[in-house]
Amino acid sequence: MSLTSIRRSSAAAALVAGALVLGLSACTSGGGGSAMDKASATAAVSQAASATAPVEQVADEPFGAACAAVPKDGAGSFTGMAKDPVATAASNNPLLSTLVTAVKQAGLVDTLNSAQNITVFAPTNDAFAKIPKATLDAVLADKDKLTKILTYHVTPNRLAPTALPGGHRTLEGSTLTVTGSGEDFTVNADSKVLCGNVQTANATVHIVDTVLMPTS
Repeated sequence: MSLTSIRRSSAAAALVAGALVLGLSACTSGGGGSAMDKASATAAVSQAASATAPVEQVADEPFGAACAAVPKDGAGSFTGMAKDPVATAASNNPLLSTLVTAVKQAGLVDTLNSAQNITVFAPTNDAFAKIPKATLDAVLADKDKLTKILTYHVTPNRLAPTALPGGHRTLEGSTLTVTGSGEDFTVNADSKVLCGNVQTANATVHIVDTVLMPTS
């Protein structure tokens, strides 16, 4: 018997099994059938159908050269970060310690940790180091300005790599623009995504090499 014939026979057997379960359910309930019997029969049919349906595999892996610098295990690893809300997850990642300091300074830890399904474009320590120290110190001391800059790095939905290209409204209120494809993306023309598609409990994180500045 050919492989195709075997698959057809298996599919037919599964459907027949589902039909028998439905018939037995109807008979044992006196024609009307209890809600529990019908639920059990429906579940059996669903299982029979799924046994022959193809399973789609969805890739959900971080990408980018800087991903190699993320710890392999522990709370700061990809597995560890996936268990924590985003601000907590970032605090365990050695690439993002300056960002975490800024988030704490702005009082945004609870806001970010309690948000649902957001995207954070997270500047590395080196990204903050590009800003002259006097300017960075002044921004860190100005809570309103700091909050405006940090919320410009957050969009109110999870952006998978395929959804990155285009304009995205931020929590700050203005729009940032992502160009590129595959594993090569740039934000606002000059900030490269170094390690993208990092998952936390409530956010998708794309680690970038330059701090993003709102235009207004």
